[in-house]
Amino acid sequence: MLARPVQGESADQDAPVRQASERTVVLVSPYFPPSSVAGVHRARHLAKHLPAAGWKPIVLCVHESHHQESLDPGLAALVPETVETAKVAALPAKLTRPFGVGDLSLRAWHPLKRALVRLLSVKPVDAVMITGSPYYPMLFASEIRRRFKVPVVLDFQDPWVSAWGAVQRPLSKAGLSHRLATILEPRALRAADFVTSVSDIQNEETAARYPWLDGERMAAIPIGGDPDDFTALRDRPPYASDGELDPSLVHLAYVGTFLPRSDLLVRVLFRALALLRSQEPALASRIRLHFIGTSNQADENLRFRVRPIADELGVADSIHEIPRRLQFLAALSWLVRSQGILLIGSDEPHYTASKIYPGLMSGRPFLSLFHRASSAHAILTAAGGGRALSFTTRQELEALDLPLAEGLRTLALGPETLGTVDRAAYAPYVAHNIAARFAGIFDRLVAERGG
Repeated sequence: MLARPVQGESADQDAPVRQASERTVVLVSPYFPPSSVAGVHRARHLAKHLPAAGWKPIVLCVHESHHQESLDPGLAALVPETVETAKVAALPAKLTRPFGVGDLSLRAWHPLKRALVRLLSVKPVDAVMITGSPYYPMLFASEIRRRFKVPVVLDFQDPWVSAWGAVQRPLSKAGLSHRLATILEPRALRAADFVTSVSDIQNEETAARYPWLDGERMAAIPIGGDPDDFTALRDRPPYASDGELDPSLVHLAYVGTFLPRSDLLVRVLFRALALLRSQEPALASRIRLHFIGTSNQADENLRFRVRPIADELGVADSIHEIPRRLQFLAALSWLVRSQGILLIGSDEPHYTASKIYPGLMSGRPFLSLFHRASSAHAILTAAGGGRALSFTTRQELEALDLPLAEGLRTLALGPETLGTVDRAAYAPYVAHNIAARFAGIFDRLVAERGG
C-alpha cells in the first residue's frame, strides 16, 4: 500500500494539469535518507539538483521504519523540504530471514510496485529511473514500458552480475544470488531505454555480456559529490563520534568501507609505514592513520577489518579504526579535521570509489592508491593536490612500498608541496552537473517519444 509522502505533495492527489515546460521523473530508490547506506547518494543528489535542470523528481522509497540499519537524521536534513517523497511499507525482516530473504527491495516488492503503478496512473510522469543496488526493482521496467509507455533508465551503482559473485560457492547464499542475477539482469536490461553505471569499464563489462546492448544508449556517470555538504558541516554542532585529535600528531584519515579486495593495497601501505618507521622513527611516531566506517554497517562496533592487518605487520600502534559506519556529516568531519586523507581503492580495474569526490572537495592533500585503469586514478591525477599512485599487476603493487613511504613523509612534513586541488578537474562530478547529465538523458528519451 502506498504510504503518504512525508514531504511535499501527496502522491494520492489527482494528477495536475501539466505546464508546457514541466517534466517529471520518478526516482525508484528503496534506500533514501535518513537511510545511512552508501547507495542513497545517487537519489539524494538527483532529488536536490534535478529541478535546476528542468525536471521535477518524485522519490519512491521504502519508509525508514522498515530499515534494519541505523538512521541518519543529519543526512535527511540535506534533502530539500520541497522534494516529493512517496514511502512504502515492507515485510519485517524477522519474518523473511528464515526463508533467506533480507533484501529490502524484496521485502517491499509488492508495495513498491503498487506505488509505482499508482504514481504513473495519477501523475504526468515523463520518465522513470531505477537505481541499484538493490537491483530487483529494475524488473519493473518491462511493465512500465508496456502499460504506460514511459521511458526507463536503469542505473547500476555496482555490478549486479560480478566477478566476485562468479567465484562464490555455487550453493552458498552469495553463489545462488549470483546465479539469480545472471538470469534476471538480462531481462531487466532488455526493457531499459537507457543504462547508466558509475564507470566506462563497468559499462564495457555489461556490454560484453550482452552484445545486443546498444552502446549509444549507455553512459558512465559517477556518483559525484556535493560541495553544499561541507557548508552544512560547518553549520552543525560536533558529534561525539567526531573524536578528539591530538594536535601534536599528524592525522591522516581514510573514510569509507574497507573492501575485501582492498586487503593487499592496505598491506602494502602498512609495509610502507613500517619502512618509514625504520628510516625515520621520530617522524613516523607522530603519524596516525585513521580508518573510519570500515564495516559499512552503522551497528558494527567490534569487527575490525584493518587492525588485524596492522597487528600482523607490526604497525598497530599507529592505526586507529572505527568499524561502524558513522553518520554522514560526522564522517566528513574526519576529512576536514585531518591534515591529509588516504584514498585507497581495490585491485579491480572497474572500481571507481565515490569517496574520492568528497575527498577532493574537502581541500585536504591526499595520498591515493588505485588500479591504473580505474577512473578514480585518472580523476585524482588530473585534479592534483596530492600524490596519486597506481599499478596494473600485483608485482607493480608490491613494489610501491618506497613511493608510499615517501607519500606519507610528504603529507607529514610538506603537504604544501603537493599544491592544491584543481576544482575544474572535478567540476564534471559535482552533484548539480551530474544531475544535468541525467536530465539530458531524460530529455533525449522524451524527445524520442515525441515530446
